[in-house]
Amino acid sequence: MQKYPASFILPLLAAGMGVLFVVNISIGSVPIPVRDVLKALFADTGTYSEIVWQFRLPKAITCVLAGGALATGGLLMQTLFRNPMAGPDVLGLTSGSSLLVAMLLMAGRYGSSIANLIQSPWSIAIAASLGGAIVFMLIISVARYVRDNTALLIIGLMISAATSSVVSVLQFTSQADDLQTFMIWMLGSVGSTGWSELSVLAIVILAGLAISISLVKSLNGMLLGESYARSLAINVKRSRTLVVIATGLMVGAVTAFCGPIAFVGLAVPHLVRLLLPVSNHKILIPGVALGGAILLLMCDIVAQLPGSTQVLPLNAITSMIGAPVVIWMVIKAKRISV
Repeated sequence: MQKYPASFILPLLAAGMGVLFVVNISIGSVPIPVRDVLKALFADTGTYSEIVWQFRLPKAITCVLAGGALATGGLLMQTLFRNPMAGPDVLGLTSGSSLLVAMLLMAGRYGSSIANLIQSPWSIAIAASLGGAIVFMLIISVARYVRDNTALLIIGLMISAATSSVVSVLQFTSQADDLQTFMIWMLGSVGSTGWSELSVLAIVILAGLAISISLVKSLNGMLLGESYARSLAINVKRSRTLVVIATGLMVGAVTAFCGPIAFVGLAVPHLVRLLLPVSNHKILIPGVALGGAILLLMCDIVAQLPGSTQVLPLNAITSMIGAPVVIWMVIKAKRISV
């Protein structure tokens, strides 16, 4: 397979993202010609302007932000733990968010005050943010005292298992309507964000991306092991904490506003490395962010079922794409180890 330089691949990914961005806006229950989409975007006039600016454009921007954030978080986790099967949810942040959302949605029948709280459009986002923040602070506290990255990985997985067990109990004891609402949230969606939610999402994700870019040297060193990183005068403990903070900000924000979206953070770094076979995170981070945006835009286009008024669950589409990638990685690793 012929290898192309990053100076060619990165602009190609950016162009592909731009094309899919316009296609994503044009597809929906009311198909909009691409020409009219461009008119609405740049002139803000015409029949479709309100549909584009109030509904389609926020959804497409959410796809770009969420896909880039999840993919970058997955890259950071795979580098930190030097494990190709690590994803952005290995620290238990998604499970913590799911627990608080489950407690909110499935406790509505216990009091009118909670029922009124659920009616707030920000209630689920706040609950998910608090749940992720609690687990995030716990992981940060543990990271200060645990030197081994493997131990930190195990602790994150155990926190995820513990919170998932509580969610299972809540599901078992909940009413049918509450359970259905929670399951719909668990399926993931990028169509529930307006401009006010999108502004908060963008600020948090851009902050996480900025921290990630500032850690390029540390990530390159950590990829070769902690001993090598220390030989380069890298403060491994500080860098690991910042990696956790960056991942927590990005994954927590996406989960709060879009629900848990599976496989994007796990699959995209491997797919991008097929195009960019490099280990320099100065190239990998923008490449993976663009790749994540492209994948989520594609998945949302497929979920729209072009030509139909029905919409498939987003997680179903991401899993269809991500699961084969994971299987391929396991087979590849097994083949190498034999």
